[in-house]
Amino acid sequence: MYWTLELASYLSDAPWPATKDELIDYAIRTGAPLEVVENLQAIEDEDDAYDSIEEIWPDYPTDEDYLWNEDEY
Repeated sequence: MYWTLELASYLSDAPWPATKDELIDYAIRTGAPLEVVENLQAIEDEDDAYDSIEEIWPDYPTDEDYLWNEDEY
């Protein structure tokens, strides 16, 4: 299983919280690439509900990862 920012972006608008099966269904319905569906199928915890993409891919960048100061703009 591998994630990239592009692949993870297909789940950014998913209906969180969601289970593995709900995320797979969402990915198929929205036309996400096959790699997204394969990555979701590789998740071992089938019954757990995930609150965000960060629980699936811990390296997903958040607003805190960017080092700009919003007050300057």
